[in-house]
Amino acid sequence: MTAVAATVGPTVASPAATAAAPGPGGGKPPSAADLARFDTPGDVDFPKVGGNLGNQNYTSLRSINRGNVRRLGGAWVNRIEGGLASGNSQSTAVAVDGVLYIESAPGNVIAVDGVTGETRWRYDQTRGTLTRRGVAVGGGYVYTKSNDNYVVALDQETGQVAWERQVNGYGNIEKVAVVYADGLLFCGTNDGARGAAIALDARNGDVVWHFWGIPGPGEFGNDSWEGDSWMQGGATPWIHPAVDPELGLSFWTFGNARGNNSSQDGSRRGGMNLFANSIVALDMRTGAYRWHFQSVHHDIWDMDNVMAPVLADVRIKGRQHKVVVYGSKTGMFYILDRADGTAPLGIVERPVPQEPRQKTWPTQPYPVQGAWTETRVVDQPLGTSVPGDPNRAVPNYKQGALYDPHWDTPILSIPGHGGGADWSHMSFSHRTGLVYTGFGYVAAAHSLTESSNGLRPPGEYQTGGVVAVDVSTNKVKWKQRMPYSLAHGNGILTTASDLMFIGQPDGNLLAMDARTGRELWRFQTGAAISSSPIMYRVGDREYLAVYAGGTSIPYGNSAPRGDFLWAFEIGGDLGPAPTPPPPVVRRPVSGGPVDGTAVANTVVIGRTYDAGSGTIGQTESFTVAGMAPTHLRVPVGTTVTFTNHPGNAGQRGVTQFFEGLFDVRLDPGESFRYTFTRPGEYFFNDPGSPRSTGKIEVY
Repeated sequence: MTAVAATVGPTVASPAATAAAPGPGGGKPPSAADLARFDTPGDVDFPKVGGNLGNQNYTSLRSINRGNVRRLGGAWVNRIEGGLASGNSQSTAVAVDGVLYIESAPGNVIAVDGVTGETRWRYDQTRGTLTRRGVAVGGGYVYTKSNDNYVVALDQETGQVAWERQVNGYGNIEKVAVVYADGLLFCGTNDGARGAAIALDARNGDVVWHFWGIPGPGEFGNDSWEGDSWMQGGATPWIHPAVDPELGLSFWTFGNARGNNSSQDGSRRGGMNLFANSIVALDMRTGAYRWHFQSVHHDIWDMDNVMAPVLADVRIKGRQHKVVVYGSKTGMFYILDRADGTAPLGIVERPVPQEPRQKTWPTQPYPVQGAWTETRVVDQPLGTSVPGDPNRAVPNYKQGALYDPHWDTPILSIPGHGGGADWSHMSFSHRTGLVYTGFGYVAAAHSLTESSNGLRPPGEYQTGGVVAVDVSTNKVKWKQRMPYSLAHGNGILTTASDLMFIGQPDGNLLAMDARTGRELWRFQTGAAISSSPIMYRVGDREYLAVYAGGTSIPYGNSAPRGDFLWAFEIGGDLGPAPTPPPPVVRRPVSGGPVDGTAVANTVVIGRTYDAGSGTIGQTESFTVAGMAPTHLRVPVGTTVTFTNHPGNAGQRGVTQFFEGLFDVRLDPGESFRYTFTRPGEYFFNDPGSPRSTGKIEVY
């Protein structure tokens, strides 16, 4: 019998449907670990993505400490796909009984001996490449997914397929990490017009319950969508949930509203748009709705706070509280009571600027303590320090702040839909009481001129940092700015020895002091890290492990790829991998390089360029590619001519940033010349249409 959960009066599964018993594929009865508390720290095992059911990414291991971390070296490295240097790797390893289980860029599952690094078995999935974020292990199985909405159970000892189950009708059940708890599999869905949180019977894949991110007609919350906009509204739960077995609750974060042209267009989906941009607490066994909190009402900025929620028990104002930490692309942590969704530290609704055509909601929720990062771009003058403040605005855009509405004019704001803390894996330290996250400084310009979810302006510096926030006060303890964005899968591990580990897109794995943020150690793994470090123990030997594979977000193909599964121990004698080319931190222009001699060292403003035919567009362009060419490559000493095409309707120009070498306006047919005397890359955009951006590469 399958139970279908709704917001009101769900059908409850029969006991037989959820009973924990041996399965037909040889599964074992659940162990005591299966029924563990949400906050059991990692030790011998690091059994799931997030470490424990509360996603705390914390280990009780302490033999690697601040006194000896500099002696940490490679114990072994396994090129799990034989040297693959392409694809998108977003999977985090788990460790159970001395074996690591990891998914590769093609979506295969590999079991690796935790002491020797030798491959024990591999499962080659047969339905095509699929980006994955981590397996679940429980009841004698390793659970993964494949294309066409299949959930696959593999025998934990051999990797042989025990069962496969196609789960259709609930959205794309593909890349989200699986969570195993007490005989159930919790599976999120990703992308698509409408998606559900799903619980499956871990013995055979039967659907036990589901809960739609967008309520249907007659269900609580459906009236928060205008007309039938709910049918295409998105709100998919595309990150793994947290589970509190004691309270009997699972906690899911649902994605942004979309549909109707783009996620930036709210003009035909009036209302708060539940449960988009929300955390929802559901009964873990039935899927019954308990409570929700919406962090962004009627989202038109793709600012969904879809991070795996973190559970913690902390003392607040002298009283013990069971809380969930939720967020955040918005650069805020929403700290809520796990039982009822109230805010023990206070959250207030504040008026925000309005755009009636967008049907914007009049208020947005703010923690009383405010944000842990900046929420307005900085207007730093050109010609001052480069790159300058991480929140520095690319020139000529209309500048804004979080929740400033838009229509047809791009408005540049921070943290941006690719900034803040996006989908990195947070950590909560039992020792410090702090929650840690990597984040990004990636400003975004929103308007209805963009077809998807906003423009990250070409030429901007995409950097980031790490922040540590006291959960008992929701105030920043420390913050370190870093050279790269750490917002996309760059998970954090904290230890009982007060260390903090995080990987960077340049391939470096860092150890930092969890109390101060001071860097203590780094190791080059050979490829970008878009996963969480873990620790495990075999006998009396403690290991740190991380998967370095790389992904395209936010640095595209410039982020180095690989298939390096590393393990480290004190005194390990395996040295670092060769240093790969670092990611390109500045957002690239839209086109490839064109030699100056091919176009007479001339850039035509407001026109596109066809590199194949060497022709300039026939009509005026205000798009990102509205420079002909967008990327001009010339030797030192070259004089470049910038021309406003005579067929353009009005004044255009070029502003060089951030060095401020020139800033000119030109009428149709007018030109400007500049001689480049130093090697480097020089971005420029058009005051009349800042989206149109070019680059001069001088060699």
